[in-house]
Amino acid sequence: MMKKLVLIALLYLGTGIQANAQDNYVHTAKGNLVKILTANTGAKIKLNDVITFNVVQKTEKDSVLFSSYTMGHPLKIQVQACENAGDLMDVLPLLAEKDSALVKVPTDSIFKDHEDQRPPFLPKGCNLLFTVKIEKIQSLQEAMAERNAGLAKIKAEEIPARDKYIADNKLVVKTTPSGLKYFITQPSVKHKPLTGDTLLVNYTGKTIDGKVFDSSVQADAQKAGLNQPGRNYEPLQVIVGTSAVIKGWDEGLLLLNEGSKAEFIIPSNLGYGAEGAGADIPSYSTLVFDVELVKIKPIKHAPAKPVTKTPVKHKTTAAKKKS
Repeated sequence: MMKKLVLIALLYLGTGIQANAQDNYVHTAKGNLVKILTANTGAKIKLNDVITFNVVQKTEKDSVLFSSYTMGHPLKIQVQACENAGDLMDVLPLLAEKDSALVKVPTDSIFKDHEDQRPPFLPKGCNLLFTVKIEKIQSLQEAMAERNAGLAKIKAEEIPARDKYIADNKLVVKTTPSGLKYFITQPSVKHKPLTGDTLLVNYTGKTIDGKVFDSSVQADAQKAGLNQPGRNYEPLQVIVGTSAVIKGWDEGLLLLNEGSKAEFIIPSNLGYGAEGAGADIPSYSTLVFDVELVKIKPIKHAPAKPVTKTPVKHKTTAAKKKS
């Protein structure tokens, strides 16, 4: 006859966390239920630590709502004070590096005071289920040092990668003093825009490894497999020279004639820099844009002031004649 397991109720002082002897879940101060699936020795997570973790979020009917494994990389966050049950911050102090846990989060806590935002598949009284695996724990200083070292490596690789793209594609480019590289693919003899003019621009943007991340041209978007629901495929309106777009665009568009097409090779300092722009544009990314200046809608510009040349006085070299 098997002996019955005796579950000991534990009290976690200072955290408001109590064990539930009935189902081996731990209750947190915010009402979450936590079951440790894999426990390891080592320091527990502390406030301000930076953690790298994988997580799967499900409904009680086992429908997956989110998975970092599907994304292809873990998440990284800094641990803050807990504000609501859904942020899991009251769960993290229970875990050490390589620990895993199942967390039940009451949806009534998540949608308290804003029931209008509750989706139909999360009815009152149900829980959201999170399976969390802690991959790495770092102090804020350690995480910043790692990030800075990684960014420095990426930054150092940008110029060689850009030069390789130009060489591999046998491009003959012009380079402006700022570092913008471009070449005209369809010339035009029409007029050029001035700062403040509204331009209609068709474009397709990609990284130098060929990944298309945006396009105003439907054929290009479909060819690249872009998912842009609700997108109206039409030229983008840009007020040029007013910082409404990235610096590389502001500079490059002023170099084009109406009706011309060009390729811009925009270094990161004229694009999105160290921050990047979401998953599609990493830090220190050189961007490539195929652009067409479809139309210029000029504003009324002040007439250019005539240039007057100042006469140059020449010194005489004639010696003063002696009397």
